Amino acid sequence: MNRQPARVGLTAAASELLRSLRERHGPLMFHQSGGCCDGSAPMCFPAGEFRTGASDVLLARLAVEGVPEPVGFWMSADQFARWRHTHLTVDVVPGRGSGFSLEAPEGVRFLIRSRLLTDEERALLDDREG
Repeated sequence: MNRQPARVGLTAAASELLRSLRERHGPLMFHQSGGCCDGSAPMCFPAGEFRTGASDVLLARLAVEGVPEPVGFWMSADQFARWRHTHLTVDVVPGRGSGFSLEAPEGVRFLIRSRLLTDEERALLDDREG
């Protein structure tokens, strides 16, 4: 079976934090705007609290063990145009992120680690999105 590549993944630490946030806040979503400062980090909201529209791209519906529904990962279309050739991994590090993101009171923040997609991944994703 040929498994389709994913654009977005999660570290174990990010999955653990998402399980905890889900217990307190219900279904979740991410949005990454690409703006300066905190806008360049993924921000976590209760699902539907951040309004997405035509200027946003849904990159993934992340399956998190212990979370009953997928966690949507949205990115502004402008930023996706620049990052479309990368695989993104959501991680967690100590520090304070945006006051609007759900993890801010926890003393940690989500961040993105990225790598270039392989030629094979890029071809499979381009075929799927074509």
